[in-house]
Amino acid sequence: QLVESGGGLVQAGASLRLSCAASGRTEYLDVTAWFRQAPGKEREFVGGMRWRGGGPSVADSVKGRFTISRDIAKKTTYLQMNSLEPDYRAVYYCADQRLGANTYDSWGRGTQVTVSS
Repeated sequence: QLVESGGGLVQAGASLRLSCAASGRTEYLDVTAWFRQAPGKEREFVGGMRWRGGGPSVADSVKGRFTISRDIAKKTTYLQMNSLEPDYRAVYYCADQRLGANTYDSWGRGTQVTVSS
């Protein structure tokens, strides 16, 4: 089970850090990733991080503004978002992909991010 938190209403240029807490075992996980879905748009991959080796990666659309990190002891994956713009308004979700799988099959309920101009 995944639970996102940290969303809210901020002004343009502000920062937010979203958290994705996993309550189950992580030994069988390959990747935890962040996605977002803006009103009227399709869900978009934001970035992800493997549980075993390899650094985080983010989509080109947010590179330089968003970073991903993890606290393994807390089983929590973070999405640090800087220099937010109104276009970043969306529901942000985290999702898990298990080892050997090719889909994200466990999703959180999402956290709303709204950026005012």
